[in-house]
Amino acid sequence: MRAGAYSPNHIGNDTAIFNAAVEQLRKRGCEVKVYSEDQFNSSEIEAPIILNMCREQASIAKLQALEDEGRLVINSGYGIENCTRERMTRILLGNKIPYPESLIVNTNENVIDDLREVGFKSCWIKRGDFHAMHKEDVSYCRHPEEAQEVLHEYFYRGIKRAVINRHLVGDLIKFYGVSGQPFFFWFYPFDEGHSKYGYEAVNGKSRGLHFELDELKQMCQKASDILDVKIYGGDCIVDPDGTMRIIDFNDWPSFAPCRMEAAPYIAKCVLASIKEWRKKK
Repeated sequence: MRAGAYSPNHIGNDTAIFNAAVEQLRKRGCEVKVYSEDQFNSSEIEAPIILNMCREQASIAKLQALEDEGRLVINSGYGIENCTRERMTRILLGNKIPYPESLIVNTNENVIDDLREVGFKSCWIKRGDFHAMHKEDVSYCRHPEEAQEVLHEYFYRGIKRAVINRHLVGDLIKFYGVSGQPFFFWFYPFDEGHSKYGYEAVNGKSRGLHFELDELKQMCQKASDILDVKIYGGDCIVDPDGTMRIIDFNDWPSFAPCRMEAAPYIAKCVLASIKEWRKKK
């Protein structure tokens, strides 16, 4: 399970989707032993297959070690690490997945001139080294001078690296998916009052801008494959011309608005992965 510190404002939802997936696996004949993240880190794990929502650095390192031993790990510890902001930005841009223009910086840098040079007016600053744990790990800035102040606040908080994304104007969409499965769910989070930190208000109420759903599904599946994250969610912006860009991609989010619909497909994804894994052994 996921440690509560890594489920800001979503502890109950994260627990619920994990338990729902476990129940679906048990219904399909699997024997499942559940650990808290602390128990996982302090225990000798013998199971050949590990399904997890881990986020702690020690947990990720342990998952990667078990994967290197030949265990099947879903989501992969390497995939979870790929969803930390700096790595995700480099991977998505490097593989030409639509994503905002970005600067990756040290938090003790002076960036006002750089932001002006690339034409960033409003922007988002996000901690680059790890997953967001607090509201202050993601910051909306209205102009370069404010961005400079926020960046230095990150430095004083001990965060050494940050990603600065250009702010995109358009409809904000939240999505959930399961790799290789027909399940895909999307909605407008601001319109539905769904929020973790309240930042959905920056883009505000959706205008119902047209976009191609199949294109969004394909873009998300490609990101899932490249980042090595089978159970995923995230956010994208739809521009007025219908262009879509992913602005966030997460390893195993809460699936809060579609939990019961998603859980059977998570189980099917796990079973399909087990089948493929056994073929290779």
